[in-house]
Amino acid sequence: MNQQIYYDFDENYENSLNIDFHKILCILLTRKILIIKVFCITLLFFILLTFVSTKIWKVDADLYINKSNNTNMTEFNPYFIDEVGSLALNSLSDKVMMNEMELMQSPLVIDKVIKENDLRYKKLYGIFTTVKTGEYLSTDKFLKKKKLKIENKKGTNIVSISYKSKDKDEAYGIVSSLITNYIELHKELNSEKSKSDKKIIESEYQKAKEDLNKKVSVASGLPTQTLTGTGNLAAMSAFSRSAQNAISTLRGQYLAGEKARVDINEDASKVNQLAQKLEWARLVEEMSDSSKVLVIKEPRQLKDWECTSPKLFTNILLGIILGAISSLIALIFAEKTDKKLTYSMLGDNIIYNLDKEFQSLSIEVISNADNKTAFVFFEEMSKYTFEKFKDFVNVVPLKADISNSFKDALKHANSVVTFASIGKTSSEEYKLVKKMITNLGKNIIYEVLV
Repeated sequence: MNQQIYYDFDENYENSLNIDFHKILCILLTRKILIIKVFCITLLFFILLTFVSTKIWKVDADLYINKSNNTNMTEFNPYFIDEVGSLALNSLSDKVMMNEMELMQSPLVIDKVIKENDLRYKKLYGIFTTVKTGEYLSTDKFLKKKKLKIENKKGTNIVSISYKSKDKDEAYGIVSSLITNYIELHKELNSEKSKSDKKIIESEYQKAKEDLNKKVSVASGLPTQTLTGTGNLAAMSAFSRSAQNAISTLRGQYLAGEKARVDINEDASKVNQLAQKLEWARLVEEMSDSSKVLVIKEPRQLKDWECTSPKLFTNILLGIILGAISSLIALIFAEKTDKKLTYSMLGDNIIYNLDKEFQSLSIEVISNADNKTAFVFFEEMSKYTFEKFKDFVNVVPLKADISNSFKDALKHANSVVTFASIGKTSSEEYKLVKKMITNLGKNIIYEVLV
């Protein structure tokens, strides 16, 4: 029959979470000067960084752009045909917006922005003159700096424009100039389109009008009532071949006249429609100085304190966070490299005050009266301390040392209690002795601070 083994998970869990807060508090109190110094220096550094580092200003604006690529007043134009179409409206609309953003970054706009804001190639490192020094920046060079950002708010007709610069006036000037030149370019494109539309319609109108005039001229040579009074000729046609020929000629003229009148009516209708379109095209041409771009958020001239970075409040927060991290790193480094004993070098079973916790130590030693307990002293103990342990017959007092005699003395002990002083005992000696005790398989039941 298999024996079932039960584990006390609560006890194991509690032991794994056994955190000595007293030890942590002692470490913090011991290093409080170091912690405060590192924290304050880090915080002060970030505060000073706010006033020393280069300030950056960001000017932005929003434009509403009609996605239709036709001429003005398309919403009211009775002859307007939507270029986008209903089957792929969203994808084509997005493509139109991408085209608009590309137009904003084209040399047609950017070159004017560069000249209006006097953006030129500067000296290399502010010292060396190059071939291009003093010349206006190229569009590619301007865009490569990545200070200008143009984005379409997805699913909308809105395009956001922003520019970052060390000079707030330059940032404002570039955004304003870009919007102005982009709108002017739109007006120019609209004007060219409206003129082209009018020219095409005007040409078609003139051609249709000429065709109508020709047909009217031809039709005017035919008799209006070619069969009126032909009854006698019809009766005579039964007896006269010449009458039959006359009747045939008149009928032909009649049919030709009717066909001409039908053609004239169709051409007249066409001319009338073209005349109406031409009238609308002329109206559109007169309105072509307007733009389909609406500035819904104007660029604003920023104040000195409205810089994007660095921000005093942000830097203070960074200083606090990084100051805490830096203090922790400094604390760990100091604890690991200190030449004197520190709290972090101690184990879990620590007696911080021998007078207050003497009873706990004595109970542990007395309960193991059959086993020898080595008291390892790293510092000279007072006579008063030795007096406390005079009744412990199973205690073997030893002076900490890295020697064979000390090692042999430890072999006869079953457990060990160390006595050392924080900030006084050599950390290297303490670590070596503890390592020796561990290698001998001895258990350190308490580490006493004196």
